[in-house]
Amino acid sequence: MTDGLVTVAWLADHLLEPRVLVADCRWYLGEPERGGAAYAESHIPGAVFVDLEHELSAPEGPGRHPLPARESLAATLESKGVGSDMSVVAYDDRGGAVAARLWWMLRWLGHEDAAVLDGGLTAWVEAGLPTTSAVPERPAARFAVEDPLTRTIDRHELQGRIGSVALVDARDADRYRGEREPVDAAAGHIPTAINVPYSDNLDTTLRFRPAEALAGLYPDGEVVVYCGSGVTACHDILAMRLAGRAEPILYPGSWSDWSATGGAVATGSQP
Repeated sequence: MTDGLVTVAWLADHLLEPRVLVADCRWYLGEPERGGAAYAESHIPGAVFVDLEHELSAPEGPGRHPLPARESLAATLESKGVGSDMSVVAYDDRGGAVAARLWWMLRWLGHEDAAVLDGGLTAWVEAGLPTTSAVPERPAARFAVEDPLTRTIDRHELQGRIGSVALVDARDADRYRGEREPVDAAAGHIPTAINVPYSDNLDTTLRFRPAEALAGLYPDGEVVVYCGSGVTACHDILAMRLAGRAEPILYPGSWSDWSATGGAVATGSQP
């Protein structure tokens, strides 16, 4: 596995290995049940379904998809058959927009052997590889929580660091500019943030662009990344790692937390 990314060819070669676990992370904004229904219809053989709403998020907390307690997340992964000795490959059908959340969360638990499938289910199907509706039976595993390999920041700390860190907003450009806001309390962005939509990390095949192209998208220095609810921001974090940049800090509550608590709002195309 490369650092955070695997190809369809790699996964096809290693799919049957007992220490490789594939996770289907499909999810769609405003349609929380659609991902599970899509998994039930067709998925990569052996893949388990991991639900963003109920398994990768806490019932309550800052933002729309609060981070669960690390021990609770580890228990969920154990129930899926994820062990500390396993290579985990996450995929979706949106170029890794949601799968990157699981990749990041595994790093947050101290688990480095995790990756996103480059091109996701779309690339798998286009390569003529099989899918199935069969749900695998995987025994529960043991997953040890280790020191985090990544960092987070909360709203209060971020408010005190505006201007001293570079802020990156991973949402679509029209949401960043404040022209459209489908779910959150206010439209716009956090002052000083630049916009690098997660889709800018991808080419027309929904695969990640080359490292040199990714490097040119992001600012220098210490970077904090956010999105709507701490999901697609993880895609920008992965892109920065692929580009050879220092790993940025995730603001998990993201715009859903910031806008709901009266944080300052900027609009337009400028930071």
